[in-house]
Amino acid sequence: MQIFRTPSSVADADRPAATLPAGLGRRSFLGLSLGAGAALALTACGADTSPATAGGVNGTLKWGWALPTSWDPITSSAGWDVHVLSLAYAALTKLDEKGDPVAALATSWKYDAKGSSVTFTLRKGLTFSDGTALDATAVKKSLERGRDDAKSLVAAQLVNVKQITAPDALTVTIELAQPDFQIPALLAGKTGMIVNPEVFAADAASIATKPAGAGPFTLTSYVQNSKAVLLRNPRYWDADRIKVQNFEVYPTPEASTVVAALQSGQYNVAQIPGSQVKAAKAAGLTVQVIPSLVVAVLDVNIKKGPFTDPDVALALKYAVDREELLKTAAFGYGEVAYQPFPKGYVGHNDELDGLYAYNPAKAKELLAKAGHADGLELTITTSQAEGIPELLQAQLKKVGITAKIETIPLAQATQIIYIQHSRALFTDQFAGRDSAVQAFQVLFGKEGLMNPGRTTAPELDKALATVRSTPLDSAEYPKALQAATAIAVKNQPNVFLYTVPRILARNDKVSEIPGYTVVQRFEGVTAS
Repeated sequence: MQIFRTPSSVADADRPAATLPAGLGRRSFLGLSLGAGAALALTACGADTSPATAGGVNGTLKWGWALPTSWDPITSSAGWDVHVLSLAYAALTKLDEKGDPVAALATSWKYDAKGSSVTFTLRKGLTFSDGTALDATAVKKSLERGRDDAKSLVAAQLVNVKQITAPDALTVTIELAQPDFQIPALLAGKTGMIVNPEVFAADAASIATKPAGAGPFTLTSYVQNSKAVLLRNPRYWDADRIKVQNFEVYPTPEASTVVAALQSGQYNVAQIPGSQVKAAKAAGLTVQVIPSLVVAVLDVNIKKGPFTDPDVALALKYAVDREELLKTAAFGYGEVAYQPFPKGYVGHNDELDGLYAYNPAKAKELLAKAGHADGLELTITTSQAEGIPELLQAQLKKVGITAKIETIPLAQATQIIYIQHSRALFTDQFAGRDSAVQAFQVLFGKEGLMNPGRTTAPELDKALATVRSTPLDSAEYPKALQAATAIAVKNQPNVFLYTVPRILARNDKVSEIPGYTVVQRFEGVTAS
């Protein structure tokens, strides 16, 4: 039987949820249907609207990052959304700086001996941001919606969930079809974000623009593709550690103007590319390079020519000069990658480093074996022609591959690449996932978004079954996970290029940003 309880030094797990300051009544969201670019004003549900609150809470953090594809966790279509959704939602667990699951809405969890049932114990006094009680029944209904809703994009992650019960207000038990010790990690992300059942029962469509969660902040206004404004939620279970009163989120900043925008105060913290690090430092900004699970990758569709021939797909892995891509496209920020997990992460297999090191002679040999001694033609599809696509085009030419670059709008990439599977080669980034097995499903699974060929090596399915049935704290877990990594890298066509750290620049009004590997969090951050 596996029991988890967070030590008080980590998260004060046994502390009840934050209590609501006197004088704050329950209020409801007010909203309307939006068109693109329209503004949404929301009631700050139970939130303190004063410029500062007790305990030194004040200031506004202005984050140049990215706006979510949807504020509903189950219809969000980008892994990247989890960073912003974590401002408005809470889950049973969360991931610490290293990516390990720790207590959040739940204070502890306990598996049965086989790993086929896990019981979570909730904190006392939890509420959603509008004051509605967040109890075991609410958790049950929210997780069932993620599993069963026809529009759910997280349903594939919950297929192993057989039954969810709420025997009392503080207890949630998840019965599994097969043993799976990944559940506490899986439920730390979008899959496990708890959505208010009263809201989705009344108007589920509204959640796409009006989040109904229990996170550290409450959305108060939203201009699609422009700006989201959030206010500190004093009802949040860990509100004492949220030191910023106001939080604004903006779309991904333009590389050419992000430093000036930070200097002017348009942002006070922003994601910047490696090309702007030198300029940011010269402007007196503080730059933090935070390791992440993001990796640049080529999505290869082996159902599309010329990659229907395994030798051509393998030749591509040897034809890519990852060192050049890292140095030129990423300005040296990151590390060359041959696998989905970075060094230091439990799933990283050291034996794979250098497995497909740049070898144009080997690539030519494989192409000749496939009947392309005189060369071949292919198309590189991308949402941004500069950088990797142009460099890749030049590298492929050296081995006899003539590559044409096709640029598609980023807004259409999901439909064209992940749903229609209509392109052979796409330049992409994998944003990582809360659970290692979830990462495998996205990259290599038969329904994986980044596996356009929809084929999976049978031995990989077997290896992942072993991973699921191994407790996360078992000495056998790293070995099992790394074995699965090796099978995936050697049998699946994805071409991993280099890791992509989270590079954040901030002005002197914002304190140090904590270095969370998987999902960026802001506990303890101050903004003057």
